Amino acid sequence: MTTVDSRTPEALADAERWTAHNYHPLPVVIADAEGAWVTDVDGRRYLDFLAGYSALNFGHRHPALIAAAHAQLDRVTLTSRAFVHDQFATFCRGLAELCDKDLVLPMNTGAEAVETAIKVARKWGYQVKGVPDGRANIIVAENNFHGRTTTIVSFSTDPDARDDFGPYTPGFTIVPYGDLDALTAAIDEHTVAVLLEPIQGEAGVLVPPAGYLAGIRAACTDRNVLMIADEIQSGLGRTGRTFAIEHEGVVPDMYVLGKALGGGIVPVSAVAANRDVLGVLKPGEHGSTFGGNPLACAVGAEVVKLLRTGDFQERSAKLGQRLHEGLAEIGGVRAVRGRGLWAGVDIDPGLMTGRQACERLAERGVLVKDTHGSTIRLAPPLVITEEEIDLALGKIGEVLSARTS
Repeated sequence: MTTVDSRTPEALADAERWTAHNYHPLPVVIADAEGAWVTDVDGRRYLDFLAGYSALNFGHRHPALIAAAHAQLDRVTLTSRAFVHDQFATFCRGLAELCDKDLVLPMNTGAEAVETAIKVARKWGYQVKGVPDGRANIIVAENNFHGRTTTIVSFSTDPDARDDFGPYTPGFTIVPYGDLDALTAAIDEHTVAVLLEPIQGEAGVLVPPAGYLAGIRAACTDRNVLMIADEIQSGLGRTGRTFAIEHEGVVPDMYVLGKALGGGIVPVSAVAANRDVLGVLKPGEHGSTFGGNPLACAVGAEVVKLLRTGDFQERSAKLGQRLHEGLAEIGGVRAVRGRGLWAGVDIDPGLMTGRQACERLAERGVLVKDTHGSTIRLAPPLVITEEEIDLALGKIGEVLSARTS
């Protein structure tokens, strides 16, 4: 994989020496990137088929996004929300219109946006729905992934994310993902929201049964409960629509957004909802020093412009069909799930683990990520070409056809 004068081993050793071991990265040290490709410290190129867990939907260093960032860097990068800057309204208005909502609350990371949604839902429950103080409950789905803060891991069912981080925050009910009957049965007079991913990413790109999301929407409307769609990974063009929930014609009460909203340049997240929901917040009740900063808003506004063209959604739908059809034809693939340019691929566990598949693909110049045993996740940038998809499919076929060592 490397040359005699390779810098990779030393760089990997330094990373291992000086950082907490909260990740298990592949043995690749990236130094440069453009479009769907990255280059390591030894000059070897790799096709990026992960795209920063969907943070790089528009590819590495998209020219329009880089130009927006450069222009803003020469002007002002941070004011805090103690003042208003000239990029703020442009970004918030554009994103609100994209979501067809009244208001936007910008934050930084996806987990911050989820925490924001939880706080807003609880406050709405107390002030609008009339739930007794301290009794608000939110329904979530088993195998969810909404982040790793203390509150969020309190309702995780992943032992790696949850174990040894208690005591846990109460106020959540966990039901099986895709089971509409279980979810509707869990709703009671103290339920203020249902929070879920329209497609579960970390769980292996799980697509719910047809009618599931529409059924949740109907139940939430009937029982005066907020429907919150966590579109941090699934949204902003990834599945062939602006939002994954659109595949069932559903409009949630609140969108939780992040990752691709920052164009792979800066962390940008947001919650979007109508005034009767987000309007419950008053000054001093929630905030962020860096949330909605000028640099973030300049990049985020350009991201919204790119999505308004519809080109990326169209590319994801068209090229996603090519990706899914190609994966289904590869020997050793047990199942393929997902939508658009997003796929969870179950490999025959008798061949290799997901980690082994990722390592062998990296040796062949394709970067992907494993999850849960023999499953790998594919999420290439939406700027990828047909030829690059075919290249990756060929490499996956090579890896799975080779005998394990």
